[in-house]
Amino acid sequence: MQNLTPQDVQALLREPPAGLVLLDVRQPWEHEIVHLPGATLIPMPDIPRRAKELDAAAPVVVYCHHGVRSVQVGIYLERLGFVDVRNLDGGIEAYSTEVDRRLARY
Repeated sequence: MQNLTPQDVQALLREPPAGLVLLDVRQPWEHEIVHLPGATLIPMPDIPRRAKELDAAAPVVVYCHHGVRSVQVGIYLERLGFVDVRNLDGGIEAYSTEVDRRLARY
Protein backbone atom coordinates (compact mmCIF):
# COMPACT_ATOMS: atom_id res chain seq x y z
CA MET A 1 0.00 0.00 0.00
CA GLN A 2 1.25 3.41 -0.95
CA ASN A 3 1.14 6.29 1.54
CA LEU A 4 0.15 9.63 0.06
CA THR A 5 0.94 13.02 1.53
CA PRO A 6 -1.90 15.52 1.80
CA GLN A 7 -0.34 17.32 -1.16
CA ASP A 8 -0.36 14.07 -3.18
CA VAL A 9 -4.07 13.67 -2.47
CA GLN A 10 -4.73 17.28 -3.41
CA ALA A 11 -3.02 16.70 -6.77
CA LEU A 12 -4.90 13.44 -7.27
CA LEU A 13 -8.23 15.18 -6.63
CA ARG A 14 -7.45 17.83 -9.25
CA GLU A 15 -7.39 15.14 -11.95
CA PRO A 16 -8.85 11.99 -10.39
CA PRO A 17 -8.25 8.70 -12.17
CA ALA A 18 -11.32 6.93 -13.48
CA GLY A 19 -13.29 5.25 -10.73
CA LEU A 20 -11.35 6.83 -7.86
CA VAL A 21 -12.90 6.02 -4.48
CA LEU A 22 -12.18 8.24 -1.48
CA LEU A 23 -12.94 5.89 1.38
CA ASP A 24 -13.61 7.54 4.74
CA VAL A 25 -13.40 4.88 7.46
CA ARG A 26 -14.26 7.16 10.39
CA GLN A 27 -17.52 7.18 12.32
CA PRO A 28 -20.57 9.03 10.93
CA TRP A 29 -20.27 11.79 13.53
CA GLU A 30 -16.68 12.44 12.41
CA HIS A 31 -17.71 12.46 8.75
CA GLU A 32 -20.42 15.02 9.53
CA ILE A 33 -17.82 17.40 10.98
CA VAL A 34 -15.49 17.24 7.98
CA HIS A 35 -14.85 15.07 4.95
CA LEU A 36 -13.30 15.23 1.52
CA PRO A 37 -15.79 16.03 -1.27
CA GLY A 38 -17.22 12.90 -2.83
CA ALA A 39 -16.00 10.59 -0.08
CA THR A 40 -17.70 7.27 0.53
CA LEU A 41 -18.29 6.62 4.23
CA ILE A 42 -17.84 3.07 5.46
CA PRO A 43 -16.81 3.07 9.12
CA MET A 44 -13.92 0.75 9.93
CA PRO A 45 -16.04 -1.75 11.91
CA ASP A 46 -18.35 -2.13 8.89
CA ILE A 47 -15.61 -2.84 6.33
CA PRO A 48 -15.67 -6.66 6.62
CA ARG A 49 -19.36 -6.84 5.71
CA ARG A 50 -19.44 -3.89 3.28
CA ALA A 51 -16.16 -4.23 1.35
CA LYS A 52 -18.09 -5.92 -1.49
CA GLU A 53 -19.75 -2.54 -2.16
CA LEU A 54 -16.39 -1.32 -3.47
CA ASP A 55 -14.74 -2.13 -6.81
CA ALA A 56 -11.57 -4.09 -6.05
CA ALA A 57 -10.04 -2.94 -9.35
CA ALA A 58 -10.66 0.78 -8.73
CA PRO A 59 -8.08 3.10 -7.20
CA VAL A 60 -8.96 3.60 -3.53
CA VAL A 61 -7.63 6.31 -1.22
CA VAL A 62 -8.44 5.41 2.37
CA TYR A 63 -8.48 8.05 5.09
CA CYS A 64 -9.45 8.57 8.70
CA HIS A 65 -8.67 11.21 11.31
CA HIS A 66 -4.91 10.69 11.78
CA GLY A 67 -4.10 7.80 9.45
CA VAL A 68 -4.09 4.86 11.85
CA ARG A 69 -7.45 3.26 11.06
CA SER A 70 -6.98 3.87 7.35
CA VAL A 71 -3.68 1.95 7.30
CA GLN A 72 -5.38 -1.02 8.94
CA VAL A 73 -8.29 -0.89 6.50
CA GLY A 74 -5.92 -0.52 3.55
CA ILE A 75 -3.99 -3.62 4.56
CA TYR A 76 -7.28 -5.50 4.95
CA LEU A 77 -8.48 -4.42 1.51
CA GLU A 78 -5.21 -5.54 -0.06
CA ARG A 79 -5.65 -8.94 1.57
CA LEU A 80 -9.09 -9.10 -0.04
CA GLY A 81 -7.48 -8.54 -3.43
CA PHE A 82 -7.88 -4.80 -3.96
CA VAL A 83 -5.17 -3.83 -6.43
CA ASP A 84 -4.67 -0.07 -5.96
CA VAL A 85 -5.00 0.97 -2.32
CA ARG A 86 -3.44 4.17 -1.05
CA ASN A 87 -3.50 5.76 2.39
CA LEU A 88 -3.75 9.47 3.22
CA ASP A 89 -0.81 9.76 5.60
CA GLY A 90 -1.83 11.84 8.61
CA GLY A 91 -5.50 11.60 7.72
CA ILE A 92 -7.97 14.42 7.31
CA GLU A 93 -6.19 16.23 10.14
CA ALA A 94 -3.02 16.56 8.06
CA TYR A 95 -5.02 17.46 4.97
CA SER A 96 -6.86 20.24 6.84
CA THR A 97 -3.65 21.71 8.28
CA GLU A 98 -1.38 21.32 5.25
CA VAL A 99 -3.69 21.70 2.24
CA ASP A 100 -7.06 23.25 3.06
CA ARG A 101 -7.21 25.23 6.28
CA ARG A 102 -10.88 26.04 5.62
CA LEU A 103 -11.80 22.49 6.58
CA ALA A 104 -13.11 21.96 10.08
CA ARG A 105 -10.82 20.29 12.61
CA TYR A 106 -11.69 18.27 15.70
